[in-house]
Amino acid sequence: MSAVDLAAVVVTVVCLVVVVILVFAVQALVATLRQLRETIDELRAESLPMFGDLRATVTKAGDELERVDEVMGRVERVVATADVASRLTQRVLTPPLIKTAAIVKGASRATLTLRRSRSRKVLPAGRTGTAHSPRGSRNSRRSRRSRRSRVR
Repeated sequence: MSAVDLAAVVVTVVCLVVVVILVFAVQALVATLRQLRETIDELRAESLPMFGDLRATVTKAGDELERVDEVMGRVERVVATADVASRLTQRVLTPPLIKTAAIVKGASRATLTLRRSRSRKVLPAGRTGTAHSPRGSRNSRRSRRSRRSRVR
C-alpha cells in the first residue's frame, strides 16, 4: 500500500465518521422538530378557544363602555338641570326669605319693646318723680350705693 492509498482509506474513514455523526444529528433535529410541532399543535388547540373567549369579552366590555358613556351623559344632563334649577330656586326664594326674616326680626323687636314699655311702672297722677328715668334721682342713687355697701 502506498501512501496515497493509505490517505484515501483515512479520508474515507473520517468521512464515514462525519456522515454517521451527521445522521445522528439530523435524527435528533427531526425528533426535536416533531416535539416542537406537537407543542405548537397543543398551543393552537388551547389558545384558539381562549382567543375566541377574549374576543367575546372585549366585545362585551366595549358594549358596557358604551352603556356607561350613555349613563354618564344622562348624569351630566341631570346635574346640569339640577344646577340650573337650584340657581333659579335660589334667585326666586332668597329675596322673599330675606324679607320675611327681616319682618320677623322687626316684629320680635317691636314685641319686645312693647312688653318692656308695659312692664315699667307708671306713677300715679300728681306725683312727680323720675321713675321712668334710667338713672333716677340723686336720692335713689345714694340709696343704691348704701344698699350695695350693706350687701358687701
